[in-house]
Amino acid sequence: MSVTSLGYAFRMTLEGASTRGGASTERMHGPQGWARKYRVRLFVTDLFVLAVVMVGAHAVRFGWDPFTPVAGASSPAYWQVTVAVVILWLLQLGWARSTEPRILGHGPQEFQRVLSASWRTFAWIAIVGFLTQWHISRGYLIFAIPVGTVALLSYRGVWRLWIHSQRERGWLQAQVLVVGPLRTSEQMVRRLRSSRQAGYNVIGVCLPSTSRGELADDVDDVQVVGTIDEAARLAEELDAEYVLLSGTDAMSLREARQLGWQLEGTGIGLIVAPAMVDVAGPRVLMSPVEGLPLLHVEAPEFKGAKALVKGAFDRATAGLILLVGLVPMLLIAFAIRATSPGPALFRQERVGRDHEPFTIYKFRSMYIDAEARKAALLSQNEGNGVHFKMKSDPRVTPIGAFLRRFSLDELPQLINVLKGEMSLVGPRPPLASEVEQWDERVSRRQLVKPGLTGLWQVSGRSDLSWDEAVRLDLYYTENWSLAGDFVIILRTIGAVLFGRGAY
Repeated sequence: MSVTSLGYAFRMTLEGASTRGGASTERMHGPQGWARKYRVRLFVTDLFVLAVVMVGAHAVRFGWDPFTPVAGASSPAYWQVTVAVVILWLLQLGWARSTEPRILGHGPQEFQRVLSASWRTFAWIAIVGFLTQWHISRGYLIFAIPVGTVALLSYRGVWRLWIHSQRERGWLQAQVLVVGPLRTSEQMVRRLRSSRQAGYNVIGVCLPSTSRGELADDVDDVQVVGTIDEAARLAEELDAEYVLLSGTDAMSLREARQLGWQLEGTGIGLIVAPAMVDVAGPRVLMSPVEGLPLLHVEAPEFKGAKALVKGAFDRATAGLILLVGLVPMLLIAFAIRATSPGPALFRQERVGRDHEPFTIYKFRSMYIDAEARKAALLSQNEGNGVHFKMKSDPRVTPIGAFLRRFSLDELPQLINVLKGEMSLVGPRPPLASEVEQWDERVSRRQLVKPGLTGLWQVSGRSDLSWDEAVRLDLYYTENWSLAGDFVIILRTIGAVLFGRGAY
C-alpha cells in the first residue's frame, strides 16, 4: 500500500497515540506548555541564587551594614549596588536567552550563555564604575561574580538532571514530525529515541510518495502520516512543534526551501539534519554562496600541539589520581584476594592507537576459570552481538559485581594512561579478536588512543547496540577536543554513580 493511501487512516488515529517509548504528547510551547512553566522556575531560582550570593558578598566584605557607601562622588550605598547588580545580571541572563526552550536539557549552549551573561554583567559594572568614578570594592566583586557564576551553573546543572529524569519517563518533550527518505527517517527515529534526554517525541513520519507506507519493525509503531509534499499541512494538523528534515535525497533545493516558506507564520520550527554533520559536526563550517549554504568540512586532527596537551593532561591527572587513590586501591586489591582465589590484577592484551598491542590492567572481577566457562554461556549473550555481556554473569565474583557497577575495576587502567598507552577519554580498547571482524570504517577508531572512559560509556555502555557504539567512537575519534573531554569526564561521574549500562 502506498504512502498516500495510508496517510488518511494514520492521521485519524494519531491523536493521543503514544510511542513505543511512552512519550507524553504535552506541548513544549504555548501558554500551557511545559517550557513556560520551567522558565518561570528558572527565573525564580536565578533570582534567589543571585540575591543570596550578592547579599553574601556584601556581608563578607562590609558586614551587615547595608548603608556602607561606595567610594566616590555622589556614590550610592552598597545595598543599592547589590540590588542593581542582581537586576542587571537577571537582564543579562534574559538577553543571552539562557532559558530558550530548545537548548534546555541538552548540549552546552545553556551553560555557555550563563557564562556569557556573567561576563557581560562584570563588564557593565566596570564600565559604569569607570564613567562615574565610583570605586566599587574589588573584594566585593571578586567574591560576587565568580561565586555567583558557579552557583548559577551548579543549580542549572541540578535542574538539567531533573529534566533528564523527567524525559527518561517520557515527559517534557517537543512534538516532532520527521520528513525525508525512508532509511534516513528510520535512522532519525532511532536516534531520537535512543537520546531521550534531548526531548524530541516523533509523532509521525512523511515519506516520498514512491516509498512503501511502513517503517522497519523496530520503529513500526511510528505512523507514516503522508507524503513529503503534505508535510507543512500535516504538521499543522497534527499540532507538531518542529518539522525535522532528515535528508534531502528525495527533495530538490527548491522543495526544501518551499517547505521552509510554508512553515513561516505557523509557529512550527524547521530542523535540518545534514548527513555529513552526523560524523563531522564540530568540523563543519557554513559558507553562503548566492544564498546557498555550503558546508565546509575541515580535516580531523590526530596529532599536533592539541594532542600533546591532551597527553600531558592525561598523564598528570592519572598520576594525581593514582597518588590520591593508592590506599583505596590497595584495599580493593586486598578484598579481591580475600574473597576469591587468584591475583588482584587482571592483565589482557588489547589493541591501541595505530593497532599497536598493549597490556591492559584491571582489577579482577571474575573467577580465574572465567574464560574456560565462556563457551558454555555464548547462547545467553546479552551484549551487542560483538561484545559478550550478561547482566547476571555467573563468572563474576560478588566483589567483582560491586566493582563493575561503579567502574572501580577500571582504576588500574590509570597505569596505562600514565604509560602513554591509553588516554583518559577515548574509544573503548578492543580485543584483537574483535578487530579481526572490523571493516575499514570501524578501524578508524584506532587513529586515537583508547580511553578509560568515552562517549560509549556516558551514552549507555553495555546497553548500546554495536552500530551505535561504533558511531559514537567514530564521532569522538574525528571530533575530539579538550573541552569535549572535560564534558565527557563530568558525564562519566554521573554514569558511574548511577551505574547506568554497567554489567
